[in-house]
Amino acid sequence: MLGQVIGELLPLTLAIAISPLTIVAVILMLLSPNARSTGPGFLIGWSLGIAAAAAAFVLIAGALPPRASSDGPDLVRAIVQFVIAALLLLLAVKQWRSRPAPGEDPVLPKWMSALDSLTFGRAFGLGLLLSVPRPKNLLMAASAGLVISGAGLPAASSVIATGVFVLCAVSTVLVPVVAYLVAAGRLRRPLEAFHEWLARENAVITSVLLLVIAVLMLGKGLGSL
Repeated sequence: MLGQVIGELLPLTLAIAISPLTIVAVILMLLSPNARSTGPGFLIGWSLGIAAAAAAFVLIAGALPPRASSDGPDLVRAIVQFVIAALLLLLAVKQWRSRPAPGEDPVLPKWMSALDSLTFGRAFGLGLLLSVPRPKNLLMAASAGLVISGAGLPAASSVIATGVFVLCAVSTVLVPVVAYLVAAGRLRRPLEAFHEWLARENAVITSVLLLVIAVLMLGKGLGSL
């Protein structure tokens, strides 16, 4: 049962893990003079934010009324899943409409220009700020909470499933930071090229991911009926 739950969680982690602007921010920090302090600071803040949201929604989803019978419809869970699917579709449309026109340079957030001057504490705060209040991350955490709580796992297995979700979700920040600390010199050029591509394709990548996960959540809602 735990393996099945983890299998259902993995697609949900992609919408958080493949977050182009977050990865671009991490790369810019790793290319800055304070990389060895700002990179870990951002990673810790980002990880704590994702973990807090995931844990909160597991608890909230666990408090939903149980279905009347084991083989009957779970209307409350189905409605929540349909709402999440609709919100994901709206976010996907918004991201798609924000993509730059052909030949146009992508517009990055103004706060990215200050990444060179960040300290460990400010990088930590930025990681929290980018992880907790973002609608996409909250919707993915809510979806994970429904999956974990709906499986009826023992407490220890629920903790393991939540930990796997968080680890996979933060992996695209964790891997570059650890790799930089190990082999900074060899990573500079690949990081520069990768960050330019991600900044250009941010809206397309995010909207496609949200669309796919919205369809998955719609199917789960239908399955709850």
